[in-house]
Amino acid sequence: MIERIFQGSRFLVWVAVATTAVSAVLLYGVSLNTMARILLDLVHEVPNTADASKSLAVKLLKLLDLLFIAISFQLIAVSLYRLFIGTSNKATTLGPLEADSFHDLKKTLIQVSVVILVILFLEHAVEVGATLETLYLGAAISLVTFSAILAWKNMK
Repeated sequence: MIERIFQGSRFLVWVAVATTAVSAVLLYGVSLNTMARILLDLVHEVPNTADASKSLAVKLLKLLDLLFIAISFQLIAVSLYRLFIGTSNKATTLGPLEADSFHDLKKTLIQVSVVILVILFLEHAVEVGATLETLYLGAAISLVTFSAILAWKNMK
């Protein structure tokens, strides 16, 4: 009986794969829409001041952040499918984001998370500038990044 329940739980993995795949597609769509809006705004009004240029830089950093999150969702969907449902098909590869085991998936997600945190810090630094709040945020992100790198290096 327990064995039958575990075999049926494969359906739950399908739910996780479908949810993360649809989320990735939605995020890619939102990213394309955001990029189109940024381009339209740029065509209508080219930045002519430092503040306007900073605003454009922040918009582009936020777009990059959104794309990294979409890539993370895609990576999770593909990796969960390969690890728990499908056969190992090396014909389609994600290159450096390849995850052959659950352990590899965790390491890759840690790496992507660190990049996202750095982008968030850059967004904040450009928007707010050199304030005490920026220092605190940088210290907090540095601590989380250091912890993530330490955890990643100690994974066996």
